[in-house]
Amino acid sequence: MFNSLTGIITGKFPKQILIDTNGVEWDLCVPDSNLDLIPPVGNEAKIYTWLQHTDQLMALYGFASREEREVFLDLLKVDGVGPKGAVKIMSSVPSSRLMDILEKGDLEMLEKIPGVGKKTAGKMILALKGKLKLSESSGPSVRFDASPYADVVSSLVGMGYDKRLVQQKVAELNEVFTNDSDFVAKSQKEREDILFRRAIVELA
Repeated sequence: MFNSLTGIITGKFPKQILIDTNGVEWDLCVPDSNLDLIPPVGNEAKIYTWLQHTDQLMALYGFASREEREVFLDLLKVDGVGPKGAVKIMSSVPSSRLMDILEKGDLEMLEKIPGVGKKTAGKMILALKGKLKLSESSGPSVRFDASPYADVVSSLVGMGYDKRLVQQKVAELNEVFTNDSDFVAKSQKEREDILFRRAIVELA
């Protein structure tokens, strides 16, 4: 029924965003791991959606990309994992990391994810190993191999942050700071330092 909503982000909270589409404000449940992939409040964004409609409730779930939504839908295929459980899992671990854990069949790591017990972990490996896919191109499109901020990304990844989240966060910050004349006037080293410090705060 709903594929996506495009509008202005009016609120970002744990597991929740608000988005205004021409005067109608929507309240969406969003995995925490997707919040960093969605533009800041006040910016336009396209949010991919999934509607849960039962006799008891109606809830709208949102995702930063089609690929993130597919991960959510794949989790729903696991016996015992409902929409809230899928959001809890995705909030606790980035999709790229979840795929890595499943590919390795790492039962112990899965059991450490909040809401995933030993039985559910086994079902997840059985149902999803080798089936989850996530495009490297989802999120802000910046080629970091040729980006002037490649060193910033490398430094943050070296500190243990997820590479895909780092790339998207730096891309997001770069878009924001591009409109800041003071930032643009600074030297390359100064710009890198600003992006590095800001990224650490927002990734923490």
